[in-house]
Amino acid sequence: MTVLERVFASGGTEVVIPTLEITCAAWAAPLLLCNGWEDHTCTTEDNRVLTFRASGIQVALPKRNTSGTQVLTFAIDNVTGDAQALIDQALEAGERVHLTFRHYLSSDKSAPAEPPLRFVVRDGAMEGATVQINAAFYDAINTAWPRAFYTPTFAPGLRYFG
Repeated sequence: MTVLERVFASGGTEVVIPTLEITCAAWAAPLLLCNGWEDHTCTTEDNRVLTFRASGIQVALPKRNTSGTQVLTFAIDNVTGDAQALIDQALEAGERVHLTFRHYLSSDKSAPAEPPLRFVVRDGAMEGATVQINAAFYDAINTAWPRAFYTPTFAPGLRYFG
């Protein structure tokens, strides 16, 4: 039984704190958010100490279909204009946005309660003070096969064929 399963089953005093770390190569610093009314300082799995800002976060499970991807929808409420500025920077730079979803326990913020989930943001929309982000675990359909491209740089003997 995992720590989170025990907490969900026991109904004790511990509270689960979901957090989002949204990063992009075009940004100077990541966007750090947690669900709830107060900010939380937590340590990540790679020993970084991050302060997550309080926000309303909702997660919608993926649809059951034959698309080949697992898309989760994250709705983030009470987001300031910072999010819109970051979205504009990512679009202008043409960089991918990555999202890391972690669960912490209120009694132990020294490490996530379970391994983090990492996503690639596929698209998003902003309506009023709410940002809705669609993110996928892994895009199997748009992945090249074979992954290693045989070019003359990778395999020098190829320049003699042709």
